[in-house]
Amino acid sequence: MKQFTATANDEGVRLSRFVQSVTRDLPTSLLYKSFRNKRVKVNGKKGAPEDRLKAGDLIELYINDEFFPPEGAKPAARKPAPKKQQNQPKVTVIYEDENIAVLYKPTHLLCHSDRTGDANLVDAFTQYLAQKGEYDPQGENRFKPGICNRLDRGTEGLVIAAKSYAALRDMNEIIRTDLLKKEYYTITVGIPQSGRFTAWWEHDEKNNKVSIHAHQSQDERRKQIITDVDVLRTAGPFALCRIGLITGRTHQIRAHLAYLGKPVLGDIKYGNRKMNERTGTKTQALCAVRISFLDIPEENTLHYLSGKVIKLKEPQIVKQFDTLDKNKQAPAEEAIYDIVGQPTARK
Repeated sequence: MKQFTATANDEGVRLSRFVQSVTRDLPTSLLYKSFRNKRVKVNGKKGAPEDRLKAGDLIELYINDEFFPPEGAKPAARKPAPKKQQNQPKVTVIYEDENIAVLYKPTHLLCHSDRTGDANLVDAFTQYLAQKGEYDPQGENRFKPGICNRLDRGTEGLVIAAKSYAALRDMNEIIRTDLLKKEYYTITVGIPQSGRFTAWWEHDEKNNKVSIHAHQSQDERRKQIITDVDVLRTAGPFALCRIGLITGRTHQIRAHLAYLGKPVLGDIKYGNRKMNERTGTKTQALCAVRISFLDIPEENTLHYLSGKVIKLKEPQIVKQFDTLDKNKQAPAEEAIYDIVGQPTARK
């Protein structure tokens, strides 16, 4: 018989998932047979697969020793260690409490690790918590700090990270039930109308590209998207816009603005290639600048965030637009765009 005590990171975890995490090579059929034969107990009582654990629960497993790692052995990792863990960038924290942190993700930084082994926000955040003594990567095998909303590699801005399983679960529920609103700044090529725009979205998963349509398809595969656009400033052919997402779909902002004929500057997938080359912009001018929490139910452990607004005070994208505005005012014969932010004298 093996005994385990549920930690804070096991809060809310299904009992069946917990058993799978502490055993090795346990067949699914034998797992559920163990439940039926009362070989899994929580606080001295018969456990059920769907039971949710609470911190401090005592779990007793009357399962053969062959299905447990040898004494002193490290549990098998669920994911391979990142290839460049030592090169993770310093984390910029915009807001932090005991459950979550809101981080700034710069352009080009991945949110999650991938096969390239490049630096990524999840591993950087994990390293940050480990250095503070809030996370032990060697002692904790059932949970790794994670992020709750992702941004494309080329997008900068605010990302929410969870320090515990309970925080990750409850933040995901907040997002799923639309109790979190996000605002973005973007620079468009062309000046769009301000207003609310509705269209139909379709995702080509093979090519990871979406198409936008005026109407639903006959097979009803398309999904409705709603995007709010508010033009804040203009500079020649460019506009600095605030974008509100009523729905949240893959590439929604970039694809929807392109459909409206006013693509995001620097967007290589949906944008204006000539203008991107002219300005030297090599990544999309898009930034998640503000997140707002609505009325979160009291049963959610993150209820205290109700009404809270977290925003980026000095988004880099505003400075980028300021540069475009200055370049617009320069005589065409005296300056050309080399890269955004760096006018170069014409020779």
